[in-house]
Amino acid sequence: MTPAPRWLLAAALAATMSACVTINIYFPAAAAEKAADRIIDEVWQLREGTSVAPAAGEGAK
Repeated sequence: MTPAPRWLLAAALAATMSACVTINIYFPAAAAEKAADRIIDEVWQLREGTSVAPAAGEGAK
């Protein structure tokens, strides 16, 4: 094998191996449940036709 195909094979192998990386992101269960409850409450309020006030600390950005 000449040096060029070996270099090309090595580069392809390195690219393939780097594409096999998995990143896991973990969210605190309590915070996710609280956010889900808040979203559900907002949806029900919108469905009933009432306006939704922002929670404490959530102002306009």
